[in-house]
Amino acid sequence: MGKRKEESISKPGSHKRQRQEHRDEHSDESNEEENSQSSADSSFSSLSTEGEVGIIEGIQLKNFMCHSMLGPFQFGSNLNFVVGNNGSGKSSVLTALIVGLGGKATATNRGSSLKMFVRDGETSADISITLRNQGRDAFKPEVYGSSIIVNQRINLDGSRSYRLKSKSGTLISSKKEELVGILDHFNIQVDNPVSVLTQEMSKHFLQSKNEGDKYKFFMKATQLEQMKEDYSSIMKTKENTCIQIEQGVERLQELKELYCKKKEHYRSIGFVNEMRNHLEDLKHKMAWAVVGEMEKEIQPIKEFIIAEEGNTEKFVQKLEECQVKVNEAEEKYKAIQDKLIKVNEEAQALHPQCISLKADVQARRKAVNETEVVYNRFKTELKRLEKDDEQLRKRIEELKSSANHLSEPEKLERQRKIARLREQLKAFHDEEITIGQQMDQFQQAIYKCKEEQARLTKESRDVRQALDTKQKQLRELKDSKTNTFRRFGPQVPAFLEEVERAYKQGRFKQKPIGPIGAFIHPKDAELTLAVESCLKSLVQAFCCDNHSDEKTLQQLMSKYYPRGFRPQIIVNKFQNTVYDVRHRGVRHPEFPSVLTALDIDHAVVANCLIDVRGIETILLIKSSRKAREVMQFNRPPKNCKEAFTAEGDQVFERRYYSSAYIRPQFLSKDVEAEISHLEKEIESKKACLTASQQHLHSIQNEIRQNEDHLQGHRQHQKNLQVKVRTANTEIADLENMEEHQAVGIRTLEDEAKENKSKMESVKKDMQQHSRKMEELKNILQVAEKNFEEMKEKIHQVEEIAGPIKEELNQADTELETSKRRLQHYEEKQKEHLARVERHKELLAVKEKQLEEKMAQARQICSERLEVSRTVKSLDAEMNRLRERINTENNRHGNREEIIQQFHDAKERYKDADSKVKNLKKFIRLLEEIMTQRFKIYRQFLRFSLERKTKVPLMTCDPYQEVNVPSQQFVSFFLCGPLPNLLSDAWMNLMSTWTWLTEELQWI
Repeated sequence: MGKRKEESISKPGSHKRQRQEHRDEHSDESNEEENSQSSADSSFSSLSTEGEVGIIEGIQLKNFMCHSMLGPFQFGSNLNFVVGNNGSGKSSVLTALIVGLGGKATATNRGSSLKMFVRDGETSADISITLRNQGRDAFKPEVYGSSIIVNQRINLDGSRSYRLKSKSGTLISSKKEELVGILDHFNIQVDNPVSVLTQEMSKHFLQSKNEGDKYKFFMKATQLEQMKEDYSSIMKTKENTCIQIEQGVERLQELKELYCKKKEHYRSIGFVNEMRNHLEDLKHKMAWAVVGEMEKEIQPIKEFIIAEEGNTEKFVQKLEECQVKVNEAEEKYKAIQDKLIKVNEEAQALHPQCISLKADVQARRKAVNETEVVYNRFKTELKRLEKDDEQLRKRIEELKSSANHLSEPEKLERQRKIARLREQLKAFHDEEITIGQQMDQFQQAIYKCKEEQARLTKESRDVRQALDTKQKQLRELKDSKTNTFRRFGPQVPAFLEEVERAYKQGRFKQKPIGPIGAFIHPKDAELTLAVESCLKSLVQAFCCDNHSDEKTLQQLMSKYYPRGFRPQIIVNKFQNTVYDVRHRGVRHPEFPSVLTALDIDHAVVANCLIDVRGIETILLIKSSRKAREVMQFNRPPKNCKEAFTAEGDQVFERRYYSSAYIRPQFLSKDVEAEISHLEKEIESKKACLTASQQHLHSIQNEIRQNEDHLQGHRQHQKNLQVKVRTANTEIADLENMEEHQAVGIRTLEDEAKENKSKMESVKKDMQQHSRKMEELKNILQVAEKNFEEMKEKIHQVEEIAGPIKEELNQADTELETSKRRLQHYEEKQKEHLARVERHKELLAVKEKQLEEKMAQARQICSERLEVSRTVKSLDAEMNRLRERINTENNRHGNREEIIQQFHDAKERYKDADSKVKNLKKFIRLLEEIMTQRFKIYRQFLRFSLERKTKVPLMTCDPYQEVNVPSQQFVSFFLCGPLPNLLSDAWMNLMSTWTWLTEELQWI
């Protein structure tokens, strides 16, 4: 039963786990567990062969069981045998040893209650046990000395008390916790059959040969069985305790309410005179608190006036800066305008020369054409003369060959032939007239079909362009479902990423904002088209803080936008607040302005739209009839310049412009509806395009058929003309043969000579006109070259004028923006001066009121009081005091009883609150400990089963008790040091749990 001397491998000395007192702080439990683990580890170290602490040196009994006085017995340091006759007290010594060291009555198998151990006729029983306390593992040797005397008195009612003394007999402690600590330190386990083997347990163990009974004995000897039962009991009790704690929390709330009620009641029974005195003090404080608050009200006004008077100079400076910017913008605009005028004058100066050169080219071309016509006429004349010469030559030859062979039958035959040819010629002429009429009809039909074809082609081209535009819009809308910036162009997301990169690289002083349409949202969806019609290209514009950022942004735009299609860039100083336009904006009770009809995400965007478009002066009116009534039938509202209808129409005081927009493109909120509408429009356009193409195809087929018919009739007409010429030639030949038979061959020869002379003359004229035509063509080429050079020069001048015009437009925008800013700051200055004047007037009124309040306060309390509370809180407290005074005057009660009830309720509430908090904390810690202990229990159980450890048996008289020191059980402890640790930890846990259940009894 004594504690063994142990040595650790790493560090010699004792690693003892002290039992934690259940009423101490629970924060030491982690240290306890560490010490327990150290103790467990040290159990596996080498063991000493000499016991120095925990050995029972002696025992004495008085009025215990049936013995009035037994002992004292002095035991040796090694093995001791207690022998004697039956009834001599052997079992009483063993029982007293178990009970005296804190064991339960049931553990002795001699009784169920402690009062059964008191001798009959006596009121109490005493047990005195002396334990050795020497060596390096001694328990508080400086206090107890070399021995510890444990005195226990058992009363007749079953209670017992402890007295722990030193070797000299000095009382050290009377607490059981001290004894438990000593037993833990010495590792004495009185309820463990391995340490103390009772008669009943030894009989059962020695007589049983069943392995199961031995295992049960092992479980009991190692206290694993008890630990298992205790664990289940603790877990069940813990669940019940948690329920009781929840009920205790509810009870705690009731105690709190009772405490608050009693507290209020306790406070209300104070002396009325004290409350009245306090009320009087509050009146004095109230008077000067009013003065203090008025002074606090006046101080910000004074500070505001001083600050605003200091800001007046800033406004003047700002106005001067704005005026300088306006002057610079005007000078810049004038310089660019002069430059443009100069370029235009250069272009105007070149225009007369161009016109003169164009006229010269036209005259030269006309002369060349006239010369060419004369030349062609001579050429035709020459061909005719050559043909006549050929005919004369053939005629002469024919006359010479047939002059002597003509007869009367041949003449008649020629006449019949001429008559037949004339009839054929008439028939050919009638047929030619009919064919001509049919050809005219075909040509008219072809002309009409071609006009229809041109109209349909243009219509199809327009429909296809509209279809492409709609399909592009549809793609952008679908892309905008994942990226809203794609509505403003497919290149916009990439461009914005490039702007973001440039800003992170420090190329911008302020990050540009845009497109503007992404930052504005119409509050009323029906006015979306009106807003887009009003802003137009500004929806895609960007805002820059300065001109340096503008140049950088233009460079970035050149990579993503083609020239001529770049968004507008507005340069305006960024501000975090929107302009105050209350004095220059339009206000109408029924219709909003563009500014008030929009939710604008950024103040810079709002200010840019105010500066550039003046959205604060534009009304939005859904009905066009109502818009005419507001803007044209009556005088327009103040500050209203124009209005827009829901259809996008623009309305001025004397003008009305219809919108070219049908649906909004950028600002619509319902993207799905827009996609559906566009898909329907695309289907309609596709159907229209298909029908138009089918109609165009039928027109083309009709034109082709008419052209085929016309070509056939033309061919037929040519054939008829050939036949007519052939018939005329035959008739002429027959008639000439008859008429010129009498004409001499000489005459024809003279005509042939004359014809040749004409041919020579015509050839000379042809050569002369050919040379003249070549000269005129050379002159025409020179004139055309000069004309083209002049046109190129004018084109270059116009190209120079284009950027200048853009620069002029930009300068005009800057000038207008500067003027607006100047006007804005002028209005701000007026507002500022008016605001300062108003505050000065308010200050004068407040100071006058302050003087009156100070006079009233001096009448109430002549000496000024420094009050930190507000007037409102003082007034509320005064009202509460008055009510309580009135209540106390009307109410009576026992003051002492109320005070006692208050203190009782307070004490109960605080005690309950503290205990509930500690119990909740302990429950949480207990859950962690139980989990760890159960894990160790399972590990040890598995370890024991694997090792199949068997407890060594001892042969002794079953009626004799044996006191064996711990050194004699070395073999047992080497096989199982962990059960001692588990039993030790489990006893601590059970003791703590007993305290917990006791603490919960108040609930």
